[in-house]
Amino acid sequence: MSNKKYNPTESELEILQILWDKGNATVREVHEVLEQVKDTGYTTTLKIMQIMTEKGLLERNTSNRTHIYKPLLSREKIQKKFLNKMLNGLFKGSESRLIMGALDQKELSRKDIDEIKEYLKQFENKNP
Repeated sequence: MSNKKYNPTESELEILQILWDKGNATVREVHEVLEQVKDTGYTTTLKIMQIMTEKGLLERNTSNRTHIYKPLLSREKIQKKFLNKMLNGLFKGSESRLIMGALDQKELSRKDIDEIKEYLKQFENKNP
């Protein structure tokens, strides 16, 4: 299956997050991180990563005894895909509702607010 049309499952996204942070890793390394947040068996992690490789989400380097996996999709590409899906589905194409909904989900720090203001200035400067 082509990774362009494939939507990763929740478990696959968890594995992708780990690999995006690490760059590449063995099944054991991924499993050790997963184990800290959820009760899952090593063989389950292995099977999911094998399926992800078959689907074109991961690449497996088999040149060493221990296989090394790396993601074939960037974090940005997956984020963009999910944001577009949410924007066009749940928020009916309204970027402002999507952003306000996201901002309402947690209390923002002063640093977060300042970063958001700086980012928005870019758009104000483009559309005076």
